[in-house]
Amino acid sequence: MSSPLLHLERLHWSLSASGPDLLAGIDLKVQSGEFVGLIGPNGSGKTSLLRCAYRFSRPRAGRVLLDGEDIWLHPPRWLAQRVAVMLQEFPEDFGLSVSDVVAMGRTPHLGWLDADGDPAPVDQALRQLGLQDRAAQGFASLSGGEKQRVLLARALAQQPRLLILDEPTNHLDPRHQLALLQHLRGSGLGLLASFHDLNLAATFCDRLYLIEQGRIIAQGTPAEVLTEQCLAEVFGVHALVDRHPVGQHPRITWIRHA
Repeated sequence: MSSPLLHLERLHWSLSASGPDLLAGIDLKVQSGEFVGLIGPNGSGKTSLLRCAYRFSRPRAGRVLLDGEDIWLHPPRWLAQRVAVMLQEFPEDFGLSVSDVVAMGRTPHLGWLDADGDPAPVDQALRQLGLQDRAAQGFASLSGGEKQRVLLARALAQQPRLLILDEPTNHLDPRHQLALLQHLRGSGLGLLASFHDLNLAATFCDRLYLIEQGRIIAQGTPAEVLTEQCLAEVFGVHALVDRHPVGQHPRITWIRHA
């Protein structure tokens, strides 16, 4: 296998230099074009791990490598030209149109004297997400699912190699969840996303990392990670795991105790 696009190597992170490790010994890889899911209970460290991956939080020890290069040895602009991020919350729009928001993805590529830059990546992203007819519409007027599509278009206009997403399907109805994840699968990018919904993770991800109390405790294909024993031990809930009747991925049915 080729060297990974992203590699979190023996990573440790804490809130302060003297505080306890909230992430310990993390080793996580994402290959180019691979969709990797990060799962775990609430408070297990998913968001903290993602923040280290996109240079929001600096690890106490270990390295975050992008194409083999330590991201902390480069300026933020270098990373922004290669990595895009989609977070749970929608940004303030300040009266911006859909096109304006998508064009913000071009900012890392603009020079000091560039006013607007090349419009082609923005137009392409709008077309790819079916937003060309909404380009002049105010971002604030959109539904939650539509806003997520615009933010994905902004990330695609950024032309990254890696896209990091924190709970990308949060607050979306099933139709918009599936549409968003299908767009992600078709993007060709390396993808690292955290999930609460394990069935969505099983459906769309190539590999999963399971984190508990700041440590990776399981990794592999969805079938290798999402076992009944593992779910019972980590989430404290019994489940039936079988094969989805249409796809080849595992399907989880949670069992309610009488």
